[in-house]
Amino acid sequence: MIEELKEEEIVNKVGGRFKLSTLIQKRMIALNQGARPLIDGRGLDKISMVIQEIMQDKIYLDMSGKLQTNESPEDYVDGGTVDLTQASE
Repeated sequence: MIEELKEEEIVNKVGGRFKLSTLIQKRMIALNQGARPLIDGRGLDKISMVIQEIMQDKIYLDMSGKLQTNESPEDYVDGGTVDLTQASE
């Protein structure tokens, strides 16, 4: 089992176990559909990448339950925002 999931820190960070499981599920779907990782995930499986993105405050659920990122727009080549639920082009 992934060590971070054994700790309460990640649960408290996202606001509860239900929100944590929802966030992980939505991000895993996005990664499986081709979304780019927000961390250097070389050598990590996808679930570990998602956990690290959460721990590094890269992703969160907004008030409507949509997956969002904390990265600034200048982090993207085109200068725009990225919908994390869609595959990257």
